[in-house]
Amino acid sequence: MTYTSQQKEVREWLARREAILLAHNYQPAEIQGIADFAGDSLALSITASNTPAQIIVFAGVHFMAETAAILCPDKTVLLPRLDVGCYMARTVTAESLRARKAELPGVPVVTYVNSSAAVKAESDICCTSANAVKVVNSLPGNRVLMVPDKNLALYTARHTEKEILTWAGCCNIHDALTARQVLEAKAAHPQAVFLAHPECRPEVLDLADAIRSTSGILEFVRQATAQEFIIGTEMGILHTLTKENPSKSFFSPSENLLCPDMKRITLGDLITALEEKRHQISIPEDTRRRALRAVERMLAVPRD
Repeated sequence: MTYTSQQKEVREWLARREAILLAHNYQPAEIQGIADFAGDSLALSITASNTPAQIIVFAGVHFMAETAAILCPDKTVLLPRLDVGCYMARTVTAESLRARKAELPGVPVVTYVNSSAAVKAESDICCTSANAVKVVNSLPGNRVLMVPDKNLALYTARHTEKEILTWAGCCNIHDALTARQVLEAKAAHPQAVFLAHPECRPEVLDLADAIRSTSGILEFVRQATAQEFIIGTEMGILHTLTKENPSKSFFSPSENLLCPDMKRITLGDLITALEEKRHQISIPEDTRRRALRAVERMLAVPRD
């Protein structure tokens, strides 16, 4: 790969700081292209915890850098910008969750990793879009509260006998994708397989040939014999899909599947973050430990 001058400068600063760059699948292509690791948020944080690097630069949104800080308390986690929030994460606060828990004594709280450290700390266990069903089924009792993504909760409810209590949160990007847009994309590309993220609305998931997390979408395409795919998630993933499968074609069902927060970090921001060691993400130790407990309980749930 041929780097631009700014990309070279980022790599030079990473070497100078003995740091690693983590980039989420939704980040701009020029950042994914020079990252040490690209992937989904939890997998990146776990990877970071297993590397010898002491400085981690996270190209993602705020809760992702927090997750890395939860798992890597002995390392410096840098978020290149502070104005990279998450609509979904903002739909639940520790205070609002505590109030809801008081109304539901004894009901376990399953919190999507797309949430703040403070909210994770108030939770019994975390989940990802890939393991939500397994996490819910691993819990005792017949009721659970899932926060904050109502669409992931509704998807999980289809695959469990437990009663799922939902929260009024969502990813505004995935939630905006409509069934009509998907049908139009299917009509334009009749041979294409439609893959949808579980953060999409139920009526969109009903049209999917397969429902997968971001990492699941990548794995599905690698193994598929099909040559055309309609991708029902943020368009940043098309970079990795195309890079890994150059002979296959990918289409987005909507030009609005674009998260502005995920696209806000620039190469210049990475350079400044490394040069000035900013912005360091720190979490109060009590909050970090309680959040870590919820994450570790999730990681202890057996996989296939």
